[in-house]
Amino acid sequence: MIEKGDKKIIRGWVMYDWANSVYSLVISTAIFPLFYIYETKKVYADKIGATDLEAIDENDVTVSFFGYEVSQSVLYTLILAASFLIISLISPILSGIADYTGNKKRFLQFFCYLGALSCMSLFFFDAYNMELSMIPFLMASIGYWCSLVFYNAFLPEIASAENQDDVSARGYIMGYIGSVILLLICIILTQGEKMLGFKNLNYDMTKYCFILVGVWWIGFAQVTYRVLPNNPFKKKPEADYIWKGYKELKIVYKEFMQTTRLKKYLYAFFFFNSGVQTVMLLATIFASKAVKWPKGGEISGLIIAILIIQILAAIGAKIMSNVSLKIGNISTLKISVLVWIILCTGAYFISTPTQFYIMASGVGLVMGGIQSIARSTYSLYLPETTDHASYFSFYDVSEKIGIVIGMGFFALTEYCFDDIRYSVISVAMFFIIGLFYLFKVPKEESIMKSI
Repeated sequence: MIEKGDKKIIRGWVMYDWANSVYSLVISTAIFPLFYIYETKKVYADKIGATDLEAIDENDVTVSFFGYEVSQSVLYTLILAASFLIISLISPILSGIADYTGNKKRFLQFFCYLGALSCMSLFFFDAYNMELSMIPFLMASIGYWCSLVFYNAFLPEIASAENQDDVSARGYIMGYIGSVILLLICIILTQGEKMLGFKNLNYDMTKYCFILVGVWWIGFAQVTYRVLPNNPFKKKPEADYIWKGYKELKIVYKEFMQTTRLKKYLYAFFFFNSGVQTVMLLATIFASKAVKWPKGGEISGLIIAILIIQILAAIGAKIMSNVSLKIGNISTLKISVLVWIILCTGAYFISTPTQFYIMASGVGLVMGGIQSIARSTYSLYLPETTDHASYFSFYDVSEKIGIVIGMGFFALTEYCFDDIRYSVISVAMFFIIGLFYLFKVPKEESIMKSI
């Protein structure tokens, strides 16, 4: 059994946030998106016979994918959406098996290594062969997000109900700090003597950043693996445990559907988190196309904005954790979602770097807090159970299907209007619906009796 409140175990658990968050920042948000934009623009320039890459409007850039010419940002969005669709299909089954066999830690390790090794494989990215080159990007996303299913499932097992907000916030804060440190290392690696200017990334050195992400992720995750037990409830599966996993999911689903507060909270989470994740995953792509950067200043501007977001996110996570202690989790989430609605609406009108920095500051303050409080709120609302991975799989599937729909709307809106600005309006709608459902969450849980 795990003793709740064990400081050594909590520190080890928190270290996985430190380990894996470098993927979220370096691969999802910062270095890889910039690298992807540059590589696809270079291929497009060769196609049209252009010699000055900076003269090319990124809204005109298309890439060839299985014979189709599509916008670089649309392809990027759809590949990410495909990864989340795959995750939403496999994670419930894996979580059911993990709960029945007691092997959450083993599944966490497997997907950690899958994600980290896939990140390292991006070293071989070739924009002239997009079909193969996007596979590591797809697999890295699957590895990262599936590992979080099993990681999050440990939260109610290691922390008491009154401490889960704080422990969850500590994890996010450590993740933001660790990822900023590695990002700064990557900037030094790719800038060299031009570091202060940020005018151009050294794209040959950029590929080594992907190696660093994998090594960092695997290396620091070992701290977590040393302290987390593999089978705390001493479960002994029978030979047909795979089919038992299906049955376990069915049982958990019935239990879940009988709850009131937990179910209604998940409806709200489905929508507002779709907006949060879509903004986080596509912010760099959006800014590269919507903001009018001075010549040679795009790279520096985007990296500065990303650093602002990460630093303020760590501060915001702690602030919202403290606020939730005074006014409650749901009220804190309502305020945060309202701020997100304002930010998304304002994003439609931005065009200058200064305006983008202001928006990035706002995003940073609410980004870390809303994720931290959302995770701990779900954990607090869980019924007494030993099947935490199965319950967190519902949380995860809700998140991933929401991301698929959110990013799908984002890509479809850009495709239809040929302007990425309209895409943020679709994101704002998700926050509005999420806010509506937050007002429907009751203060107390009630269990509906089966007839």
